[in-house]
Amino acid sequence: MSTTQHYQAAEQLLRRPARPGELVVGDKVRPQWTDGGARFRYAVSNGAGRRFMLVDPAAGTREPAFDHTRLAAALAAASGQPVDPEALPFTAVETAGNAVEFVAFGAYWRCGLDDYVCEPAEFTPPGNPLEVPSPDRKHAVFLRGHDLWARSLSDGREWALTTDGAPDHAYGSGPASTGNATLLRKIGLPHLPPALAWSPDSTKVLTHRTDERAVRRTHLVEAAPADGGAPRTHSQRYAYAGDEHLPLAELVVLDVTAGTVVRAQAEPLLMPVFSPVAARWAWWAPDGSAVYYLGRPRDLRALTLYRLDPATGEVAAVLTETGETRVEPNQFMTEPPIVRVLADEVLWYSQRDGWGHLHRYDLRTGAPLGQVTSGPWAVRQILRVDEAERVVYFTASGLVDEDPYRRSVCRVGLDGSAFARITDDALDHVVTVADDREYPDGQEYFVDSASTVDTPPVTRVRDWSGRVLVELERADIGKLAATTGWTPPERFRVKAADGVTDIYGVLYRPRGFDPAERYPVVDNLYPGPQVNRVAPCFDPGGMGMDAEPLAALGFVVVALDGRGTPGRSKSFHDASYGRLVGAGCLADHVAALRQLAADRPWMDLDRVGAFGHSGGGFAAARAMLDFPGTYRTGVALSGSHDARFFNPGFVEAYDGADAPEVWARTAGPDLTDRPVGKLLLVHGEMDDQVHPQHTLRLAERLLAAGKDFELLLVPGAEHTFLDCLAFVRTRCWDFLVRELMGTRPPAYRPAPIAVGPELLGEMFA
Repeated sequence: MSTTQHYQAAEQLLRRPARPGELVVGDKVRPQWTDGGARFRYAVSNGAGRRFMLVDPAAGTREPAFDHTRLAAALAAASGQPVDPEALPFTAVETAGNAVEFVAFGAYWRCGLDDYVCEPAEFTPPGNPLEVPSPDRKHAVFLRGHDLWARSLSDGREWALTTDGAPDHAYGSGPASTGNATLLRKIGLPHLPPALAWSPDSTKVLTHRTDERAVRRTHLVEAAPADGGAPRTHSQRYAYAGDEHLPLAELVVLDVTAGTVVRAQAEPLLMPVFSPVAARWAWWAPDGSAVYYLGRPRDLRALTLYRLDPATGEVAAVLTETGETRVEPNQFMTEPPIVRVLADEVLWYSQRDGWGHLHRYDLRTGAPLGQVTSGPWAVRQILRVDEAERVVYFTASGLVDEDPYRRSVCRVGLDGSAFARITDDALDHVVTVADDREYPDGQEYFVDSASTVDTPPVTRVRDWSGRVLVELERADIGKLAATTGWTPPERFRVKAADGVTDIYGVLYRPRGFDPAERYPVVDNLYPGPQVNRVAPCFDPGGMGMDAEPLAALGFVVVALDGRGTPGRSKSFHDASYGRLVGAGCLADHVAALRQLAADRPWMDLDRVGAFGHSGGGFAAARAMLDFPGTYRTGVALSGSHDARFFNPGFVEAYDGADAPEVWARTAGPDLTDRPVGKLLLVHGEMDDQVHPQHTLRLAERLLAAGKDFELLLVPGAEHTFLDCLAFVRTRCWDFLVRELMGTRPPAYRPAPIAVGPELLGEMFA
């Protein structure tokens, strides 16, 4: 039974991303590099506010970045507002000589660290979210209308870099289908910053001109605009799987001072999901002499590395790999390609031997030079290449017997010799390095956060031998447990539905767990195949933030990655190719639930619900339709229920190009003649990522079939329900409590969650 206390605990856990550091202190360190990458700052919560630390790895020191007490007093004197040195009224600082600058009390301040005098700053704050500054911090480039402009950061002078931009044919913009226009309007931003990359010498920018003029136009109707006027139509370019026309990106190089425009002498790149520049599929050579980029045909069965001459626009292919299914530079769609161009060769990620490994190619001829890594494990990220020593440092998964998803830091010679694990333990290592193009000195060390799902992280700075230079933080979870009744989740391993393959997941016990009781179960779904549902580190939220709050309500919560999700072998990932209909292999979920309950009698498999958002919403509804004997209740939020009306960058990548019969198999609306249990469908009226038509089509067919279900269409809401998150999740909780627990939900209503920079940073980092 869920009580007011259960709802209050769930509310606290739902709000964790909005209030980082309130319940867990010291679990996340995000470095801000300084002094050419030789030192860095970071902010850490102390439970009441933030403290700002300065780290010098070479000296092995970690100390306050400034005197917090003196700065608080100075800011209080200047602003007339009380300032607590343990809860400073800002979340980030910028260094300006021997001073720090920050936003507080609605103004921009500079505080000198010699005399600790604060005064309003006269200049535009650095870090304007709509500008991209040059490496030398002399210029910034921004979008004005449909063109790119430059601004001098010393005197404010502005000039146009392009002049022929037009609607649906603009410079520096990504595809409209993934631009989050509704969310940007809500937070007061007119658009995203332009997609561009500065040359190392700060004289040129690499960007692209986006062509969506022939892309299908779709529409959303906003019933109640904020100005109180009549309903408003919002049009959007959004291609569907199989459409003839997709968004295109024509690469261009702009000289910021000379004003020249050099266009790539090649066919534009297909751009169904991400900007190639923003996604780092296009980048500068370290000396600025060339631009390299990756391109694929529409069927994705080939991947080519190209070289672009920024002076002439001439393009040449360096090397190409082909395959029977998609050829990927990384199994994770949202992570950058695992490719590094060196002085005379290329480090190239390939799964041709069944695992993701590094290979070497000659940069001039494209000839293969040999395989660098091998074995039944996968390279996850290139961290550093020391060409003088002929060594590459990288993270890899699959080297820890306990869990093939845990990441280790490794090194190997470029000739494939002398492989070694730098972090030789059973923990998962999340590594942060300075960008070696901007901060070459910062590559002498890395920031390492080591944890497991039930072991809070310890964050240290290490050198490339693995030696600890300085410890930064040990996460404190005392308040999390004391305030919410949270207990560490359990990482588990079971067999897939084939009875052979090991699959992994995380189980959350209900608040106030008593093994003598029996509890309803919620399968918190996300099917991939582009990302995992859970990670092997502490706080493995993966796609969504729902597992912990649902457990606080009194449910056993299960989250797992079935066959077809990334992070392991090529064959494991390809289990989803042409089979998106399986929603991350729901058969594996059913098999896992039965195995888990076999020695956990407190799991009541007569009361199982499915819960998911976006792709997870599709999976939740599909679970109800495909496995009605297992899933009696389901909550499907923002579900992409029909691949035929969804983004081709996802559908065609994972179900195959030119495969309408395959795509049709995912269509939940075509299956509503099947038994359906208690189902709640939720969608935002202004969802421009997965259009509300997905849920409304399913609802229309359920109505026609005479099926009983509940429908919540949220006015004005975008895909994540960000500004009405507490309202939407509470309605979902109420539904599950009624249908799975058979009790009336408490009257308690969680407070709304304010949309601020910290919440946005946590959700979209």
